[in-house]
Order: sequence, then C-alpha cells, then structure tokens
Amino acid sequence: MFVTTPPGDAPLAKVVLGPKISAGTSDLTAANTSLQSIKPRWLSHAEGLQLQRRMEAGMNLLHDAGIQATHWLQENFQGSQDWFLFISSAADLRNTFFVFFPIWFHFSELVGIRLIWVAVIGDWLNLVFKWILFGERPYWWVHETDYYSNTSAPEIQQFPLTCETGPGSPSGHAMGAAGVYYVMVTALLSAAMGKKQSRTLKYWVLWMVLWTGFWAVQVCVCLSRVFIAAHFPHQVIAGVISGMAVAKTFQHVRYIYHASLRQYLGITFFLFSFAMGFYLLLRVLGVDLLWTLDRAQRWCAHPEWVHIDTTPFASLLRNLGILFGLGLALNSHMYQESCRWKQGQQLPFRLGCVTASLLILHLFDAFKPPSHMQLLFYILSFCKSAAVPLATVGLIPYCISQLLVTQDKKAA
Repeated sequence: MFVTTPPGDAPLAKVVLGPKISAGTSDLTAANTSLQSIKPRWLSHAEGLQLQRRMEAGMNLLHDAGIQATHWLQENFQGSQDWFLFISSAADLRNTFFVFFPIWFHFSELVGIRLIWVAVIGDWLNLVFKWILFGERPYWWVHETDYYSNTSAPEIQQFPLTCETGPGSPSGHAMGAAGVYYVMVTALLSAAMGKKQSRTLKYWVLWMVLWTGFWAVQVCVCLSRVFIAAHFPHQVIAGVISGMAVAKTFQHVRYIYHASLRQYLGITFFLFSFAMGFYLLLRVLGVDLLWTLDRAQRWCAHPEWVHIDTTPFASLLRNLGILFGLGLALNSHMYQESCRWKQGQQLPFRLGCVTASLLILHLFDAFKPPSHMQLLFYILSFCKSAAVPLATVGLIPYCISQLLVTQDKKAA
C-alpha cells in the first residue's frame, strides 16, 4: 500500500506501510513471509537458560547491594541497635490491632473500621505477593548463594527479630506501616479541613508536619528492617509503595462501613479459600511455598529465634480472625446498645472505652497460644484475634454503658 501525491497539491513524502500485494502468487507469498517475520516466537531452550542466567546475575547484584547496605548499617550504627529493634517491633501489625484501632474506633468509628480493612487486606495481599515473588532474606541468602565463592562473604549479625520464616518480598512491616500511617495521616488532615473543606495556613502547617512525620516513620521502619537483616532495601521500598496503594484504594471504598455480617463472613471465607487454593495449586505443580521455613531453621543463629507466629499461615489466620471478629461486633446487640451512650455522653464515655480497651487488650495480648501443636496454635490464634474487635467494639462499650445506666438509676 502506498500514499501517492494528490493532484494539484504540493508533493508529499511517500510512506510505505507494507508490501504491495497484487493478485500474483509470488506477491502473496512475499506478503505472508513478511507478516510471519514479525510474529512473536517462543524462546529456545538455550535462549531461556541464557535469560535465566542474566536474571539471576541481576538479582545477585541487587542482593549483594542489600547485603553491603546491611553490613554498613551494622558497622556504623551498632549503638542504635536498641532503637532499630524497637522500631521494627513497633511496626508490627499487632500494635495496629491492640493500640491504634481501639483509640481510633472510639473517637472516629469510620477511621477505625478503615484501619482494620487496610491492615487485613494489605497483609493478605502481602502474603500472596510473597508466595508469587519468592523473595530471599539477607540472613539466609548470604549463606545459600554462591555469589561469594571467590571472595569472603560480608559478616551479617542477627537479632531476635531477624529470623522470620516467610518469603521476603515485599516487606510486610513496611507495607503495614505505610498503609496504617497513611490512613491516620489522611484522617487527621480531613478532620482539620472540617465540613467546609477549607485549607487555611494552619492546615498547610499541619499538612507539612504530618507528612514529614509519616515519611520519617517509613524511613525508620525501612532502615530497621535492613539493619536486622530481615529484608533487602528493594523489598522495603516495594512494601511502602504497596501499603500506600492499598490505603489510597480504601479511601474510595464505602461499603465497608455498612457491611452486613453475611458480607463479612463471605469475604473472610473468600480470602481464606483463595489463599488455601493458591497454596494447594502450587503444591500440585510441585512448588513448595514453605521452602523459607527450612532456610530459616537452617541459618538462624539461634533456633529459639524462629517463631511459628511469623509463618504465612499464622499471619493469614490472625488477620482473618480480626476481620471476622469486627463483623460479629459491628452487627451485635452489644454494639447497638453502646451507640446510644456515644451519642448522649460523647467525651467521658469514649475516654472510658479507650482506657478500658487498651488495658484489657494489653492483658489479653499476654496470652500466647501453645506452639508445640501447629493446628492448635492456628485455631487459638484465630480465636484470640477475633476476640480483639469483639471486646473493643462490643463487650467493653456495652459493659461501660450498663454501668452508667446503673449509676443513673441510683442517682434518680
């Protein structure tokens, strides 16, 4: 096909769009040959092996850069070891469920509900991503790899929080912290704007302070995970981006605030079924998703640092228990009764609920399910997690409201 010069106009450049096809057999054969030459083709076995070697070489370079970063941090910030361990522990989602959720729910129920959904769905996606990406962890990769066959491998120190048993990419701590703190920062900024949606000078000062604090927390969490050799730098960066994406998405999801018990049960069942189905499918295909547990047990400096609560199924059942318990609590009679007191006695009632929730959940968190039997551990972990929102949303506010009713009757 050709573009020719229109009569009476200035000459145009001739653009060849393809081979000229006429009725002749030779021309048709030439056209077919030309089209076949641009069809995609599968890589040969040799080309596939070459591509695989290139990818492995690239990942080795990336992992080596991460090992060097961990070694540098441990060499130059050894005195900050306690700080990094504290940050890594504080970034655990357990603190979201036992600390942030009770505070936010009793002062702003919508934010509290969104906090749970972002934490649970984000950690569930993190589990699926880890099963797909097969991410290594520094503390075992440095021993497993043959990258340092001709040189001595850098010495990497381990800590009590190092020996997590799941795959490493993306970082669950970084993803959880980014999602949870994103929800809290945006909630505070939304409250600062008010119903008029006005953005004054005070608002912009608060905006700068909150987002500076947000990124300071993310940097500290990322550095702490790299310092203790639990993650490579690219894994924590991926975690921050993923966590913010999940939190941003849930800003536009409204049905979570009025979901029925049936919807909560359906979503909980779907999340569990999908994860188990994906796990079983890969097992049938010959892929062992628990390969990291063997690595952790083999290369952890202290066997007692390998905990069953860091396994993928432990986090899955813990998060599903939280979501299931929230659905039960929001649709319970106790919650409906306590809502009357939240409307009538705003501040005293809410402060009492927050104080009692934090105290009771702190005592409740001290209960550790026995780890010698995995099935029993998983069942008790699910029940313990379900009890957290049940107590925070239903039981504690209901008991306080009944106590206030009794006091009012005595005063009358």
